[in-house]
Amino acid sequence: MTSERTFVMVKPDGVQRGLVGRIVQRFEEKGLKIAAGKFMHISPELAQKHYEEHQEKPFFNDLVGFITSGPVFAVVLEGQDAIHISRLLIGKTDPKEAPAGTIRGDYGHVKEKNVIHGSDSLESADREIGLFFKPEEVLEYERSIDAWL
Repeated sequence: MTSERTFVMVKPDGVQRGLVGRIVQRFEEKGLKIAAGKFMHISPELAQKHYEEHQEKPFFNDLVGFITSGPVFAVVLEGQDAIHISRLLIGKTDPKEAPAGTIRGDYGHVKEKNVIHGSDSLESADREIGLFFKPEEVLEYERSIDAWL
């Protein structure tokens, strides 16, 4: 499988609980490379674009309200099968169903505040990376360890 990029975001609850470093470390330990990272507040407009697939659902306003309630840490990860690997590390959407050892299984409490977001497909990764990062903010670089992964 060739290298691909994915988008991951530590949500406001993860930031407030001081979990950013621990969460990012899990991806790095698995062998994924950080191509971009940004600590930021999400505007309501960006939040609405990010969650546009849920616009007609009753929980849409709650999603937007939560993700704009505090700072987030947005990350672009790169590596072989990065989307699949990151989704395995993240765990199921509902932390009650996420196995121990996954980010949501270890740190999540409720479905509505589940610590982290991760792209679920190549199309959503491309779209989300484009929403949160300018092309020049996503770096290309080689690591000596890449030959071993």
